[in-house]
Amino acid sequence: MNELPHHATLLAACRHAIQYLEGLAVKPVSSASTLQGLRRQLRKELPDVPMDPEEVITELVADVEGGILGSAGGRFFAWAIGGSLPAALAADWLTSAWDQNAALYACGPAAAVVEEVAGAWLKRILGLPEDSSFAFVSGCQMAHVTCLAAARWELLNHCGWDVEQHGLGGAPPICVIASNRHGSVERAVRLIGIGAIHITDLPLDETERVRSETLEDRLETCHGSPIVVVLQAGDLNTGAFDRYAELIPLAHRFGAWVHIDGAFGLWAAASTHYRQLLEGYEQADSWATDGHKWLNVPYDCGYAFVARPTPHRAAMSHRAPYLIHDGDARDQIDWNPEWSRRGRGFATYAALRQLGRQGLELMVDRCCQHARDLVAGIGGMPGVEVLWKPILNQGLVRFRDPNPGATVHDRYTDAVIQRLLADGRGFFMGTTWHGMRAMRISVLNWQTTAADITTAIDAVAQCLAA
Repeated sequence: MNELPHHATLLAACRHAIQYLEGLAVKPVSSASTLQGLRRQLRKELPDVPMDPEEVITELVADVEGGILGSAGGRFFAWAIGGSLPAALAADWLTSAWDQNAALYACGPAAAVVEEVAGAWLKRILGLPEDSSFAFVSGCQMAHVTCLAAARWELLNHCGWDVEQHGLGGAPPICVIASNRHGSVERAVRLIGIGAIHITDLPLDETERVRSETLEDRLETCHGSPIVVVLQAGDLNTGAFDRYAELIPLAHRFGAWVHIDGAFGLWAAASTHYRQLLEGYEQADSWATDGHKWLNVPYDCGYAFVARPTPHRAAMSHRAPYLIHDGDARDQIDWNPEWSRRGRGFATYAALRQLGRQGLELMVDRCCQHARDLVAGIGGMPGVEVLWKPILNQGLVRFRDPNPGATVHDRYTDAVIQRLLADGRGFFMGTTWHGMRAMRISVLNWQTTAADITTAIDAVAQCLAA
């Protein structure tokens, strides 16, 4: 194929992308299409002959119209989803154009070095031990897999069992003790063969955290077995943080590996105002977080960090006669569960350079303020109950049914959320918390402004008045 159609196709994609991004501030955030409508638009016959690539892109953009959520913009408050910083988005486009397999230095030299540099920057920003190892993975799910695979290797190695050679058949069962566990932790435990039946979820106190005596009681029952303790840094509903300074030394007394799930909450370390929420977290054995959340790089990007490189590398590394390894360079395949992989380091590198330390701190602080303003603005309306005020960037409200004698407000809360989705000026979703239906409020996007918050509050007021 000559250069002309390649050139025209990329320019067309660029025009469509810019048009989409410019519309984020004014278009409805929710999807206007139905499942049936999208299937009708996209279920075309596979062509027998080649199509013009620019025509393919033009038709694709038209056919997905109405089915793209405005989650990249500043009025999306449902799940913990960030947007894409300009430098990160542009670097991600270049990543696709460069098309490097970021598995080895040999097949992507710049991809390897940029990941090496960005990983060191991340450790400094997040306040993690300088000699800890790291991996750039597809998201927090695979960060958990990576960290817990390292934990599995070290714990079983201490028992004299080589899990990489012999598998888990006949190995001592690993006991997993979890605080405020996200579903991705269970999936990670299943994926690495430990099994969900070996997970114990600890009860939480009124602050949504685990008490040390609760953890100690459970550690006593597992004593003598290999133990993983999973602590939370930023619960998805409340943003709660565990008491690391108490819990981590306690778990270590029992020989446990401590892993911290910090999908978005670990970024509190970037802010002098919120860093105290993480007191003692640096004593853990591994940490997981997302780049496509609060760092605002495009999907898919997550980070795994392991305090001791030996178990991390032992659980991931592979050698084969046809692979070329450089003695000095960092080969990503030694630290990642993937083989063929995208050069995720480019977008992370670009995002960190665009923001700098001060810009990242300001973004974290600004999102937290917006979350407080949203909860206060919505919570001050008649018939609205604030269930959780943000300690970081997450809050919860519910809507009380105005009908006389109503005592259960779940159906009404869900109905108000559906009205908001139809309204389109803000995007919120429901959750079940302590047996009650509630509306989650989550702010993670660099583009969210005070005007976006006012628009969302006005939308809620009008939906309640409807």
